[in-house]
Amino acid sequence: MVYIVHGATGAQGSPVLHALRTAGAQTVAAVRNSEAVTPGIAAVSVDLGDAAALTELYRDVEGVFVHLPMGAPDQVAAQAEAVGTAIAQAQPARVVISTSGQIVDQPGSPLQSPEDSPIRSLIRSTTDSGVSVAVVAPRLYLENLLLPVVLGHAQETGALRYPLPAEFPVSWSSHLDVADAAVQLLADTSVTGTVAVGALPGITGPGLADAFAQRFGSAVRYEALTPQQFGELITPMFGPAAAPVVGLYEALGTQPENVIAEANSAQELLGLQPRAVDDWLRELGV
Repeated sequence: MVYIVHGATGAQGSPVLHALRTAGAQTVAAVRNSEAVTPGIAAVSVDLGDAAALTELYRDVEGVFVHLPMGAPDQVAAQAEAVGTAIAQAQPARVVISTSGQIVDQPGSPLQSPEDSPIRSLIRSTTDSGVSVAVVAPRLYLENLLLPVVLGHAQETGALRYPLPAEFPVSWSSHLDVADAAVQLLADTSVTGTVAVGALPGITGPGLADAFAQRFGSAVRYEALTPQQFGELITPMFGPAAAPVVGLYEALGTQPENVIAEANSAQELLGLQPRAVDDWLRELGV
């Protein structure tokens, strides 16, 4: 039984690959450059826009873990179409899709991804293919807090700064939490549909600061930034890619919260609790 893990050298795919291998599963790392994969791990170089090659890759496999990379809208849309086509033709036994933080399970909200967005199109085409599919839906990643302008500043000054209002609750989760859910869903085909991953209740800015203080052993306060202020901090690192990040936090700022629903949460459907923030920091050795 073979599991295909897309983006296996990246932030999302790497912990999925590691967890599957630890469990003794046979895996293939599907990446842009197979030479970047640790020697001894089966790997294949893939073009996410090549439906024919993906069809051959997916044929007769037990499961596929896939998420759409960041990129130009037209390119990502073409990749979503190619992956959906390949799944429909190859009919792998199970597919788990990560939304990478895009919101697909909050209809009626202005934060909901549009019906014609690449992620919604991929979910729809995969579901329509008749393949067993589950969607892992996190909100904001704790790994965002590891940026030097966030973590480094907190370590140096005791101020944890982020572009959200202090009392704005978020269902924060880590890439490790997403991997836990994805691996369980690859094995347990009884759960289909969307599984939301993140803290319940949501964590506010001061709650994050308290967790960092517990880990640091010193006082940490939360400092709310405007999205524009945050954009100025990250532009030297991100370049033009900083603009959509600013747009995301501007959109979030118009809402009262960014919290998953309990009914379709990993807590309810899988019995999985996300890591506490201080435990996550400890696990990373921060």
